[in-house]
Amino acid sequence: MATQTRIASGLRAFALVLALAGGAPPALADGAAPPLLLAEVLRGDVALDDYWVSEKLDGARALWDGQSLRFRSGRTVPAPAWFLAALPPEPLDGELWLGRGRFAELSGIVRRQQPRDDEWRQVRFMVFEQPDGAGSFTERVERLKAIVARAGVPWLQVVEQFRVADRAALQARLDAVVAAGGEGLMLHRADAPYLTGRSDALLKLKPRLDAEATVVAHLPGRGRLAGMMGALLVETAAGVRFQLGTGFTDAERRAPPPVGAQVTFVYRELTRDGVPRFASYWRRREAF
Repeated sequence: MATQTRIASGLRAFALVLALAGGAPPALADGAAPPLLLAEVLRGDVALDDYWVSEKLDGARALWDGQSLRFRSGRTVPAPAWFLAALPPEPLDGELWLGRGRFAELSGIVRRQQPRDDEWRQVRFMVFEQPDGAGSFTERVERLKAIVARAGVPWLQVVEQFRVADRAALQARLDAVVAAGGEGLMLHRADAPYLTGRSDALLKLKPRLDAEATVVAHLPGRGRLAGMMGALLVETAAGVRFQLGTGFTDAERRAPPPVGAQVTFVYRELTRDGVPRFASYWRRREAF
């Protein structure tokens, strides 16, 4: 109930902002990070009837403004001209995606400044939101389907949205996605207007939580790990420092993320002091 109250409050605030601003979003400076909707973690009970559910894709977030394709950071995506030429004039928000378990491969492709056609033929732009679109999320999803159908190209697709009857059905769907190599699920409130920033209108559900931290130091390994990195000393955005010592391959221990790099880790829960429990390294956070 508290979650739903926060959502309703946020929606009312958003409507007020639109009314005061005349509904026009502020212009985005060239190279600036675009405003995007970011998810909260699903905690406690929510009214699942109020949400559309989709698979959480492990790709690179990208925003198409009708003319250019940019990463979440605001940097231009170095995609081939033919890939961009087929995109519609309407703005789109989604993920550049290769498939389950192929994030590292995708990262190499989309970061390459000289794009390779044979690699980009495998990439799909999976869209799930219409930036600044009118109406509810349900209405925007229907418009996305029509936009993608008109484009008629295989590399532009709409992320499937579905309903679940109850928490047991949601968990069953999560288990099936994870067993097939997927990352988790997203829940988007059906009646939500287009929002940006972190909001309870969008929730994520994963078997384990994840977060980012900055590498502060490399701690030497012992025994079998002698001569390699044994653990990373990292610091979260909240200023919490802890050691991250599991989840690395030997290759990553020989060439660990440098001091100052951002890394993503998975964990089970936080202690009262905010320290992640059972934290394990996942990957270096790519600065798309």
